[in-house]
Amino acid sequence: MGRFITRRVISGISLLFVISSAAYLLLYISSGDVARNLLGPTATDEQVAAKAAELGLDQPLLTRYWDWLTGALTGDFGTSWASRAPVTEVLGGRVSVTLTLVIAAVIVSALGAIVLGTLAASRGGWSDRTIQVVSLIGAAVPGFLIAMLLVLFVAIDLGWFAATGYVRPTESFSGWIQTAVLPITALAVAGVAAVTQQVRGSMLDEQRKDYVRTLECRGLSRRSIVFRHVLRNAATPALNVLALMFIALLGGAVVVEQVFAIPGLGKLTVSSTLTGDVPVIMGIVVVTVMLVVAVNLLIDLIQAWLNPKVRLS
Repeated sequence: MGRFITRRVISGISLLFVISSAAYLLLYISSGDVARNLLGPTATDEQVAAKAAELGLDQPLLTRYWDWLTGALTGDFGTSWASRAPVTEVLGGRVSVTLTLVIAAVIVSALGAIVLGTLAASRGGWSDRTIQVVSLIGAAVPGFLIAMLLVLFVAIDLGWFAATGYVRPTESFSGWIQTAVLPITALAVAGVAAVTQQVRGSMLDEQRKDYVRTLECRGLSRRSIVFRHVLRNAATPALNVLALMFIALLGGAVVVEQVFAIPGLGKLTVSSTLTGDVPVIMGIVVVTVMLVVAVNLLIDLIQAWLNPKVRLS
């Protein structure tokens, strides 16, 4: 298990280095005149040149990247060009907001997919067909449309939850429920739809295998066979889809947070991109990749626990 974890960690570190390097190069190519964007169109050429020198934009690309990389290795991602605040402070509160929503959406997706996928594979008939149709619709409808429909009908018309804003669970749990249920739902719909189909397909494949008939001949109940054997063996492919859904939900949070006016990474990404705030964007890139690597490592460990053969792959 130790070698298995070591290989995964080295792979994650390599991925982080490659993506951060590529992101820095792309930002350098596409950022344009950052100093002019920050100062506005009325700034003089002298002011723009002074601002560029202040930000280090007059340095060669490799020098700027090396300075950023050596700082990032020590946890220093620099200072925001727009707010002049340390990037770690800018990201601090927003990472927890987005991560709370995404993790909650992943949990809802996993639980909903297990229930619906197991029901579809075990019952068949109209239950299976209904769940497949609903899953197809859930996967096809864009997340921003679901978010707007929830705001219009559930928040505004029915008044069950808050339409905009965000309350941290540490401040008020009931307030967090009021502000988080709708964004989590908007994020989780596509996840439930995608993972349900995977759970259903994997369970149907498992139920056709010889060991299931052997267990039935030994007198084990259908419920015991499904939940103690079939579901466990079918979990590995579903976990892979769930890991991909986590990445997709991080991207979906950008739009959902805009709709619900939530101060998370999504809104920060949009505003930083518009102003060309490279240090903040790079901080977001690194944090996002680290989260993806951590989730994939966790999924690999769960798969290795469920199926020891995974450790040898």
